[in-house]
Amino acid sequence: MTPTSSRIQRVRRAGSEHQVITVQSPKQAIARYCKRPCPDCPWRVDAVGKWPAEAFRASAETAYDMATHTFACHSAGATYPRLCAGFLLRGADHNLSVRLERMQGRVGSDVEDGGQILHASYVAMAVANGVPSNDPALQACRESYFEAQQVDSGEK
Repeated sequence: MTPTSSRIQRVRRAGSEHQVITVQSPKQAIARYCKRPCPDCPWRVDAVGKWPAEAFRASAETAYDMATHTFACHSAGATYPRLCAGFLLRGADHNLSVRLERMQGRVGSDVEDGGQILHASYVAMAVANGVPSNDPALQACRESYFEAQQVDSGEK
């Protein structure tokens, strides 16, 4: 792997027309990330049903405590991967890789929702897309800080 290239580590089928790809980027590579959710970003509430439930099961590990895998933008592709804006806003609070990127200044605070309503957490997104709330893949997912604030303020 050259200093600027990424390498596909794992490919998992997620229905007949989708797949979940795990990509490894070199540690010294500049973190690429989206500043706003894409039009069909799975974190958007208005994008429910565009992705199969199996894709959410396969990606659940990105929301586990101290996770080292991240949730990439589906539009960016595997060649030039970028972190998903929705993930950074709602699913990356407990992700070790993202926390380190933020501490090193490689992921900024310039990510915004663009006025879109996003799912409060990974579990909320997965359940809205057909994954049963008691699915084993979701059991280790952490609540997002956004979701915790909703509970604390009585909004949820």
